[in-house]
Amino acid sequence: MKLIIQIPCYNEEATLGVTLSELPREIPGIDKVEWLIINDGSTDRTVDVAREWGVDHIVSFDYNQGLAKGFMAGLEACLKAGADIIVNTDADNQYYAGDIPRLVEPIVRGEAEIVIGARPIRQIKHFSPIKKFLQGLGSWAVRVASNTTVADAPSGFRAFSRAAALQFNVFNEYTYTLETIIQAGQKGMAIVSVPIRTNGYLRPSRLVKSIWAYVQRSLLTIVRIFITYRPLQFFTYLGAIPLIAGVLLGVRWLVLFFLLNTARTHVPSLILTAILILVGFQLCIFGLVADLLSVNRKLLEDIQLRLRRSEIEAHLQRKQHVKTHD
Repeated sequence: MKLIIQIPCYNEEATLGVTLSELPREIPGIDKVEWLIINDGSTDRTVDVAREWGVDHIVSFDYNQGLAKGFMAGLEACLKAGADIIVNTDADNQYYAGDIPRLVEPIVRGEAEIVIGARPIRQIKHFSPIKKFLQGLGSWAVRVASNTTVADAPSGFRAFSRAAALQFNVFNEYTYTLETIIQAGQKGMAIVSVPIRTNGYLRPSRLVKSIWAYVQRSLLTIVRIFITYRPLQFFTYLGAIPLIAGVLLGVRWLVLFFLLNTARTHVPSLILTAILILVGFQLCIFGLVADLLSVNRKLLEDIQLRLRRSEIEAHLQRKQHVKTHD
């Protein structure tokens, strides 16, 4: 069984060496451990540092394409390198590498396909109270959207089985953390959280430039994925708001017109009632149409999974053929 530890990097010359120095080369239950970095258009000595530390695989972009694309490129490279388990960690040494065996253990035992490292958020000193609150709120929202029990949704310290890594499609260009959990939950993958430790503070986060911007982007990601994977439920809930409001307003109009015999006809209320009920029904119909379209999405995802699996298997066979003839 081969495990590859991947690290997305963007100008990590100052911290990458510290991170790599902590990574294990041997893990119980794993036959081989390799390292891979995704050089996301770095302009410093990130790649040189990686080579100096003996990184086995380097994936490079010509220019910065963002964390999400780097993450997906890393998964693909790991799969083509024959990884049975993939561990993702950050280049700033935020996560304690000594917990990697704990992270992969549920996958090795066949109990999970995805394992998310849960940080002790309340004990992290450089997290402000508002950031700790928002981290908890965001994790709760992801649990609701994904129907999972993930304790720390934004955590980038996570492990994937080969089968799980093959199924991911990250649409968001900002981050992969929330989207992959929601996808996994909607696809019924076995996903668990394990408590992990963190290291000292080396540099500020490049992903969270401001709390408000991070909240906005995270909410948009959650809503987008929820629409993609549960469109009928989403639009039904959304349509219920104007529909119920319209019905209540209509009941009020009936009471005023027939029971109280008021002289006023309350035509504006009647028009608003009709508009609200119409909007509510339209949103519900949108949900029904989107739900029917989601059948095509599932078929396309199944086709993509088959093609991706065939492509990677063919790549591994070619590599094995070359090794045999060498």
